Amino acid sequence: MRERHLSRLDSVRQAAEAVAALAEGEDTEALRVAWLLVSLESAHTWIPEAPDPPASMDQEDKELRDEAFRLDLAMITAREAVAERLAYHVINEAQPEDPEMCAEFECPEGCSGRHDSSHIDCGPDAVYEDLAQHGITVNQPEPEPLAPLLKALLGKAGAEGTGAAEGAEARRSPLADIEERASVVLEHFGLDAADPDVLLSAAAVGLVYDAWREGPLEVIHAADDGPSDGEVFAQSVDLYRRARAALVAARDDGPEVLSAFVAVASDVDLTWAGGSVFRLRTHSEAVPEFVRHVDDRVWFTAEVMREQGWRAGLLHRAASAAFKAPAHFGMPGWRNSVASAMERLALLDRSGAPASLADLGAVQAALLEAPDRLGADALGWISHETLIGFDGPEAVAHLERDTL
Repeated sequence: MRERHLSRLDSVRQAAEAVAALAEGEDTEALRVAWLLVSLESAHTWIPEAPDPPASMDQEDKELRDEAFRLDLAMITAREAVAERLAYHVINEAQPEDPEMCAEFECPEGCSGRHDSSHIDCGPDAVYEDLAQHGITVNQPEPEPLAPLLKALLGKAGAEGTGAAEGAEARRSPLADIEERASVVLEHFGLDAADPDVLLSAAAVGLVYDAWREGPLEVIHAADDGPSDGEVFAQSVDLYRRARAALVAARDDGPEVLSAFVAVASDVDLTWAGGSVFRLRTHSEAVPEFVRHVDDRVWFTAEVMREQGWRAGLLHRAASAAFKAPAHFGMPGWRNSVASAMERLALLDRSGAPASLADLGAVQAALLEAPDRLGADALGWISHETLIGFDGPEAVAHLERDTL
């Protein structure tokens, strides 16, 4: 009974993935896509309840739970793909022969008037205005407040008020005056914004921290079946290199290539770096929120680059890194952190430590060049001894208090 149930879950999951792929393509007509979703939902509804194991078996069946979770994710993906396809199909079908939208989108000569999600962007606030036309009022979320120190630093960069023209520009741009304001923050923390290599590395650290490390990953990390400190440390180093490569590519190929970083950072089937066996797929709690969080943060960086240029996107994330992760791998402060950690490590009893920590010279070289080379277990041991690590958001509060 168990094997039959697993087979049903797997078959419907494969069907959901196929429906999503057809919906995202252009070869299948919209009406057919709609019927595919209807038949998929029917198959999903007809899946029977999971069989109850006999008393002699362990009640916690991890494989059944994981397969059910994989199916849920596949169904969400299929529904979203079909919904997007049909929404834009309805909009396009309702357009006149000479659509007004083409002028707004600055479409090329001879445009058919057909648009998809890559053309239409109403912004973050339009939905509240649209709902108000139907008599529905939703309170708009307030912007997340800046930490006191960062707010004080940014306040030094300009006057308190703005004129009407400046206010309009601020609404148009994701981050107004980013060049001036971010430079103030970077200078305060000892980073040279005029050094392209320093700026790029800091931006990569900030992108990893903002999009991957903070937020839902904290919930996943704290869970009983979550990754260890060493696994988080090792994976953050690997993602730093990927983020740096994606940011370099974005300079020449446009911000769209940042999606390559998203694909890896949010991959639920990816085995983490440093010899880890952890995969997000095995941890259901907060994973959908985590995936959305990564996509949203990287999307914002891409929007800054589109509106204000590649350097503006780097300045935004670099300023974040300067405040949140000033001594992380990739930051100028990393070398001093390693030197301090090595002094303390030399004094510790390492008889129970992983074998990769025996040769201090090799340890120092690995920490400076590629910490994940030491392995997640060794990085976990180092983190546990509070020698060095990739601190979570709780460390930012300590940093802020110390700096103030």
